Amino acid sequence: MADETQDEMPEAGRAAPSALPGTPEDARAGFAALIGAPNAGKSTLLNSLVGTKVSIVSRKVQTTRALVRGIVIEGKAQIVLVDTPGIFAPKRRLDRAMVHSAWSGASDADAVCLLVDARKGVDEEVEAVLARLKDVRRPRILILNKIDLIPRERLLELAAGLNATLPFEQTFMISALKGDGIEALRRALAALMPAGPWLYPEDQVSDAPLRMLAAEITREKIYDRLHEELPYRSTVETDQWQVRPDGSVRIEQTIFVERESQRSIVLGKGGQTIRSIGQAARIEIAEAAEATVHLFLHVKVRENWADDPARYREMGLEFPRG
Repeated sequence: MADETQDEMPEAGRAAPSALPGTPEDARAGFAALIGAPNAGKSTLLNSLVGTKVSIVSRKVQTTRALVRGIVIEGKAQIVLVDTPGIFAPKRRLDRAMVHSAWSGASDADAVCLLVDARKGVDEEVEAVLARLKDVRRPRILILNKIDLIPRERLLELAAGLNATLPFEQTFMISALKGDGIEALRRALAALMPAGPWLYPEDQVSDAPLRMLAAEITREKIYDRLHEELPYRSTVETDQWQVRPDGSVRIEQTIFVERESQRSIVLGKGGQTIRSIGQAARIEIAEAAEATVHLFLHVKVRENWADDPARYREMGLEFPRG
């Protein structure tokens, strides 16, 4: 069974003190940050590049909150992909923490990939990212996503306009959902990684502890089931992860909402909604844990949880003061 804990992440740009088993000669390793406006497709792209699910995907904007890292081997290169929260104009404390997390991921990376939804083109959010990206002194890659949904002429025009605003080292046109253009992008990112030993074991696909990934999976299922009904400010925490003698895992999680009316929505009539959320989450958590999972969900009202520093630590975010 996969271990619940993972080694602490090496600092970006710093080589590990000794080569890990499986590291080839002339190895390369580094960090590539994925940034962009909300719903540009960063989480879908991360999962596509890694080849398995390491970041939650939802139609609801701003579902990625903290930095999520996926690990890719391409030839002799190990690419640590950093999926950042969507960059937007922050209005609340949680928003500010997410935007700070996104830009910190970009500034620490060896390469920065700007992902743009080709259907939307350049809007105010993309313009704001471009303005700040000028100050990031890292190789910049432009990725136009969802290219299967617009004419090629418009794609070329969009790429030319973005490069005129801010020159990029390379431009890629992809469909993260369908996999078009992913292999070429992966090879290009591998070539940008600095020389050095791999930072993670060859078979590791993410640095997120399983208990954190389990909480994210359940949060995704909540969004899937209650996309329009449940407000954005809800969160999930894994309270207990107990490995039983038979190798199965007992997991207890708490879903925090801000009002009693929201708690009723999550529970559903006769508990039907919470059961369907739990069933969907259990299947995916079991795949990630490589074990039989017994999942128990609890829903609690915690007013103003988004102002609680402990909740930020649980999500891997820095708590903004003031």
